Amino acid sequence: MKEQRSASQVLFGFLPQQTVDLKGRIWKVAEWRQPLVQPVEHESLRAELIRVTGPWAAAGRDGGYARDLRQRRDLVVYSLSRENGVTVEPFPEVWMCKSCYRVTDSTLSPCRCGQRRFGQLPFVHYHDCGALKPPFVPRCPQHNDVVIRLPGTASAAEIRFECPQCATVLQRGLGFPKCQCGATDDQGRPARMTTNVHRASSVYTPRTVVIVNAPSPEKVRRLTAAGGPDRALSWILDGMMTDRVEDVALSRDGLLRQLLDNGLPQAVAEKMVEQAETSGAFGEDGDATDLPPDRLEPARTGAVTIALALSESRLRHQDLVEGTEEWSDLGVLYRDKYPPVIGQANLEAVELIDSFPVLTANYGYTRGPAAPGASGLVPFRDRRGTYVVYGDVAKTEALFVRLDPLKVARWLEAQGFELRAWSDSRSARLAILDASEVPPPGADPGPRTVGSAILTLVHSYSHRLIRRAAVIAGIDRNALSELLVPLHLGFFVYAAARGDFVLGGLQAVFETELDKLLTDLVTADHRCALDPGCKRAGGACMACLHLGEPSCRYFNAFLDRGTLSGVSGFLRAAT
Repeated sequence: MKEQRSASQVLFGFLPQQTVDLKGRIWKVAEWRQPLVQPVEHESLRAELIRVTGPWAAAGRDGGYARDLRQRRDLVVYSLSRENGVTVEPFPEVWMCKSCYRVTDSTLSPCRCGQRRFGQLPFVHYHDCGALKPPFVPRCPQHNDVVIRLPGTASAAEIRFECPQCATVLQRGLGFPKCQCGATDDQGRPARMTTNVHRASSVYTPRTVVIVNAPSPEKVRRLTAAGGPDRALSWILDGMMTDRVEDVALSRDGLLRQLLDNGLPQAVAEKMVEQAETSGAFGEDGDATDLPPDRLEPARTGAVTIALALSESRLRHQDLVEGTEEWSDLGVLYRDKYPPVIGQANLEAVELIDSFPVLTANYGYTRGPAAPGASGLVPFRDRRGTYVVYGDVAKTEALFVRLDPLKVARWLEAQGFELRAWSDSRSARLAILDASEVPPPGADPGPRTVGSAILTLVHSYSHRLIRRAAVIAGIDRNALSELLVPLHLGFFVYAAARGDFVLGGLQAVFETELDKLLTDLVTADHRCALDPGCKRAGGACMACLHLGEPSCRYFNAFLDRGTLSGVSGFLRAAT
């Protein structure tokens, strides 16, 4: 059977062991046929996979995935081969005669009533270990026959199986068979499988990861040669004043760490650093090294993400100004209208990336509760047992939005959080980094901390901007995705490989309508159509801040309109 679907539909809806509807029947995806191996920056991908699978690892429900990644087990990234597609097989092979409602496991012969019109039962048994089975249908032991009596309601518990010859009721509902995985319930009894419609989200939830993919190995080598994560972090702390991280003067500590990382003995490295210092090769020494290790490493990781994202293209507001005549229409727009609204929105900058290198991929799936860690993670593997990530590598366009660190620091202190002393943008960034531990995706919100407050602020801002952009610029909301770098008070909004989106839409917003978008973001109604219920339930719902989960990296958690527009909200209190 051949059926055409777009590559993005396959990426999100036709993954191995996922059930799908095609041509009026139900199928299960067996495999991607001869997929293409994608060259990606594996270190960044491995680190991000370890991070996003943290909730499963902490609950002991990742099957050792995080441990294997740390031990550098083989990992391969596949993309769809459009020529070969995917292989599907009928599932579940439990059929119902559309005339008499007899149930059979084969359609090769006519039904006992003489008809050959069959439909599949759309139910499956599943367990959070990843097991999937067709529904069990009992047969009359005397007549080897069974019919299904559908109640005409949405309740599967009201379904009855009867013998059409002796009218014996064989079973009510679809049952809860034992799972063969060996798990037990709270009473020590064998775990039971759950029954649901095959397309229910609890039956199969893909688990997605998004990273900025290095445009080329050469870019990684250049970043490493430029001082790697430490130099990238110094670049961020200084406000990204130069075009690229390579333009930042290397610090004394940065060179020493680079030499030690390359395997040079301590004495040799220190001697080389002293010689470089004598020759005046260093810029000002950064003070990021006084961050504790548990704060420094995430800050470095976020800095590398930003550096790689901006390594090929970067268009800033000042570039727009320099490219126009002062009294032209665009010149007036960029000089007179853009700066005030950027300040009013409490932003440091908005930048355009017209070649944003992003990998969107699925590394596994879960069956059962959607909350990360609540059910077992099933990583994808190939026939040899190698871990597989199914993804799409693309270069698209994106906006990079950075919040003003001074205003964020003031807002945090107004919220009652204590930060170390700060006086300018750099010291404010360091104070925030020093106090912040950002929760990973799927984490329980728990008590409010500086890290969770920063995440909620950046995340809420990102969702509101995406939703307002959809209204102001006519961009399909489902065609935009986010990538957060909350420790550095920023986020990327990029055009995803799905939905109705014409490349150039974000560029048009940046070059002609940024003032309208930001004005609307700040001044448009912040109330929700579902208030007061939404406000009482946390201040975020599908009517005001939520996005489709493929667009949101945090499962629509850590969102709150009050963070932006409440009595002490960022858009009010930090101005």
